[in-house]
Amino acid sequence: MSHISVLLHETVDALLAERNTGIYVDGTFGRGGHTRLLLSKLDENSRVYAFDKDPQALEVAYQLEKEDPRFKIIHASFADLKAEINGLGLDKVDGIMADLGVSSPQLDQAERGFSFMKDGPLDMRMDNSQGQTAAEWLVDVDEEHLANVIFQYGEERYSRRIARAIKQAGYIETTAQLAEIVKVAHPKWEKNKHAATRTFQAIRIEINKELDDVHSFLPQATDLLKSGGRLAVISFHSLEDRIIKQFIQKESTLAEDNGWGLPQKVEDTRRLKKIDRIRASEAEVKENPRSRSAWLRVAERLTAKGE
Repeated sequence: MSHISVLLHETVDALLAERNTGIYVDGTFGRGGHTRLLLSKLDENSRVYAFDKDPQALEVAYQLEKEDPRFKIIHASFADLKAEINGLGLDKVDGIMADLGVSSPQLDQAERGFSFMKDGPLDMRMDNSQGQTAAEWLVDVDEEHLANVIFQYGEERYSRRIARAIKQAGYIETTAQLAEIVKVAHPKWEKNKHAATRTFQAIRIEINKELDDVHSFLPQATDLLKSGGRLAVISFHSLEDRIIKQFIQKESTLAEDNGWGLPQKVEDTRRLKKIDRIRASEAEVKENPRSRSAWLRVAERLTAKGE
């Protein structure tokens, strides 16, 4: 399957808010769908900086750099957002977007080891030029920690049973081997869902520190935004969406009590205003089933008192 950018127009339109100039950041370049549309709507004085860890995504990005002088790719995680952008001599930007999780090309290439649907080496690294593979991590991790990862990041109720089976299997070389181990260990399959779905998601999140990166990214993005600048983030599962929702809620809510239920005078330190929560249309879901679980959350930067 070729890569189809999810919530493409909705994300770029929300980010720009009818502007056509400025400095923008794409925290997850992928194959550049959102970035290319953004560039097409910006004037010649604008700049777009994008982040990605995946060497294959970087190849596409380097080509775009040659085609459009307004664009620059940064080989780093968006968890390093503020340091990288400040390192370019920039203190503030007009908008930041991110499309979280694994991309279609990563899922579709068996050799990347993300999917149980295609047999390949058990890798799962978004940046496959460094770090432990999933196969190596499964050898090193103890059973209790593995069970906790599968439970927390996969929301898998049979995590302990599955973790025990994985550790008893010894070295697991391929995605098909892991999927079969989980399938056999799983006592109750969900309708229309492979038994290994939640376990694969959990291991992938752990290997790439995906939720840690989101926790790190959101406050940095808020710090970097100019007043009136937009933050637009797409998530694909409840764990990511919950983090984004709670962060925006916290940054856009004025405290009204002192914890004892008594009113108190508080300083207005709100930094964000909630703008929208958008999901893929029926037409998009029909064209691209992977958009079914996607949510786009949009917030706008306020100027907090004292800033």
